[in-house]
Amino acid sequence: MLHRIAFPIAAALAVAGCATPPPAPASPSVAKAPEALICPPAEKPVCPAPTATPPPPEPELKGRLIVARWSDIPDWGRESVRDSLAAFSRGCATLEKQDAWKGVCAGAATLTGGSERDIVSFFELNFDPWQALNGDDSNTGMVTGYYEPLLHGSRTRTAKYKYPLYSVPQDMLTIDLSSVYPELKGRRLRGRIQGNKVVPYLERGDIDRDTSPPLGGLELAWVDDAIDVFFLHIQGSGQVELENGERIRVGYADQNGHPFKSLGRLLIQRGELPAERASMQGIKDWARRNPAKMQEYLNANPSYVFFRELPKDLSGPIGSLGVPLTPERSIAVDTRVIPLGAPVFLATTFPNSPQPLHRLMVAQDTGGAINGGVRADFYWGFGDAAGAQAGKMRQGGRMWVLYPKGATPPTANNNTTPGTRTP
Repeated sequence: MLHRIAFPIAAALAVAGCATPPPAPASPSVAKAPEALICPPAEKPVCPAPTATPPPPEPELKGRLIVARWSDIPDWGRESVRDSLAAFSRGCATLEKQDAWKGVCAGAATLTGGSERDIVSFFELNFDPWQALNGDDSNTGMVTGYYEPLLHGSRTRTAKYKYPLYSVPQDMLTIDLSSVYPELKGRRLRGRIQGNKVVPYLERGDIDRDTSPPLGGLELAWVDDAIDVFFLHIQGSGQVELENGERIRVGYADQNGHPFKSLGRLLIQRGELPAERASMQGIKDWARRNPAKMQEYLNANPSYVFFRELPKDLSGPIGSLGVPLTPERSIAVDTRVIPLGAPVFLATTFPNSPQPLHRLMVAQDTGGAINGGVRADFYWGFGDAAGAQAGKMRQGGRMWVLYPKGATPPTANNNTTPGTRTP
């Protein structure tokens, strides 16, 4: 992924009111204006007077945090938390700019070389646990996995390397409505100018067409497999190995503003794959057996991700917190409920297994499909082995956020105090 959230109401980019039908597009790279903007035919075609744009609907409540006790957390302190502390400390480069986190970040920096018991005590003395709930107050949700894939490519297009990774197009507008609607803070609309209107940005099928591709010249690299490109869009970051052995790392830069639609769900609905085979590996196998159908199915997901080239010396891909992710210690969360940068104890199981996976993680990333208080995407690391784990992970789980003692998380239930439980 690296997992980013695009505001999922592309239709709202259209200007209110209606107009006479526009002339035919001057070139194939300009999409037709949405039909909703065209006045219906009438004996005397008169547009109604424009009205004020209605406010957007109130965002759905995705969950909240309630106070908990350390004894509520299963197996707390039984697994090493040394790597978890290292991951948390890495995020302090961002967190220490916030008052609530300054003290705990300073304390974490003193624990280099400390014993395991010292580290556990550090968390217990400096944090309070808060249990995550969903919008319906249930405490169990889904845990999936992601990873950093390796693709094979070239800096130039060839017969073998013909599928592009694009940088951000200059004609894509980013519209921030938070000054008018504060509840939309962190949400952005994407669009482009067409005539005197702002319309949704190009969809996947428009961008990836074979003839006259609209984003020609913005290619960072070309790779050899279209389905690998598709999954790179989902993962959000990856490495590309060039023919000379050099590797480049690419990471999420932006997204076209259209909602993500699941390819696996579509394949199941149309009878192309049974549900038990709709994993990442199963979908890749289907795509390679059905090359004639593949692009049609890929285009059913209008969401499209643009990349940027990252420094080669990074220890891992950059998450939404702005720091490199740590394999098996970083997760992506819904920041409407889980504070970015916070330690999160995750109680789940290993992929396709009843074996407990109880581990202190750190919320360092986000994702378009990560919605809800008890919802996480587990970062497994780089390469095929990590991909095998990520591709089959779809487990139930519970989550507890560790927040600095004496401070209250923004989405907490303020009617309770640490040390008590809400029924």
